[in-house]
Amino acid sequence: MSKTISAGRTPTIEIDSVGGDLSLVGWEGDDILLKTDEDELHVQQDGDRVRISCDDDLSIRVPKGANVLLASIGGDASIRGVMGQIDLKDVGGDLSMRDVNSVAIEAVHADFSLRGAKGNLSIRQAKADVSIRDVDGSVLIESVSDDLALRDVRGSVSANVGEDVVMYLNPQPGNSYTVHAGDDILLVMPPKANATLTLSADEIDVDWAEVENDEDATNRVLTLGNGAAPVTLSAGGDIRISNRSDAGDSAEDFGNFAGMGMDWSGFDERISRRVEQAASRAQRKADEVIRRAENKVRDAGRRSGKFKGGLEIGRWSWDFAPKGVPVTPRSAVSDEERLAILKMLQEKKISAEDAEKLLSALEGGS
Repeated sequence: MSKTISAGRTPTIEIDSVGGDLSLVGWEGDDILLKTDEDELHVQQDGDRVRISCDDDLSIRVPKGANVLLASIGGDASIRGVMGQIDLKDVGGDLSMRDVNSVAIEAVHADFSLRGAKGNLSIRQAKADVSIRDVDGSVLIESVSDDLALRDVRGSVSANVGEDVVMYLNPQPGNSYTVHAGDDILLVMPPKANATLTLSADEIDVDWAEVENDEDATNRVLTLGNGAAPVTLSAGGDIRISNRSDAGDSAEDFGNFAGMGMDWSGFDERISRRVEQAASRAQRKADEVIRRAENKVRDAGRRSGKFKGGLEIGRWSWDFAPKGVPVTPRSAVSDEERLAILKMLQEKKISAEDAEKLLSALEGGS
């Protein structure tokens, strides 16, 4: 179903919950356009304030100046072209953002990528990889569970990261940069950078003209240029400082950076591939369950007179040849099998009655 709402050029949109994936796009129009495959779309409007909830996937187009408050997204979320304030509480899957303004995020449970923000970015918790590029404001990240890749942030940076960090920065006077990593840090800056570096790590490697390396040092303070911008880095593994733009090309020689993928331009595409792979794995599991069920149902049909005729479930049609033989009880249906059947029921490939018959067949026809 689809719905059109008029709420002005700068509406406030509150999205209480989306059961599936969310696509949110800012556009030049004045209306809010909503589209979902299901009828479970709930909308309330009070002037320029609109409240929305949806049990399935949801696609929304909003005026570019809209302010958006997102409470709960069950699946993946893609947001682009929204220039009002964006506040997100909880995203269950991947989150991809492009060409936005200021963003505040409570929790992302999978990968997060951002390219292009005019304002500040704050993240309380990101539970997988994070890629951030081209931010005019500051970046504050309280916790990243996996890796952080960061480039072209023109404001201050503060981040706590569980694993590796790669940063391409041009430190500016008046800004501060503080990063802690559980594993390794690679920092790349222009040759004429002005920064005071305070470094702490198991090993510190400084690839910089006129700066001498100290192989035994685990703590160093270095002044580059006039030292205007303070940069404080601490790592559970190694720290490498370089002014070579291709420093990331040899990342496999330093810590675990090879696993991060140095080409951040493809981060969104990698997220999409992961989603497709996960969906493919789920479909294969469902097909495997169906094949197993088919074999058991046929076996039950040969040994029992319980089923007469055929049973059609989705695109599967099974024939029974009753022999009047009692059926030996089977083991209980596994959680994976139940989820696969529920998935087919949710996608309307089977009816509730068919689901009951399929579960019964998997359990041995009882």
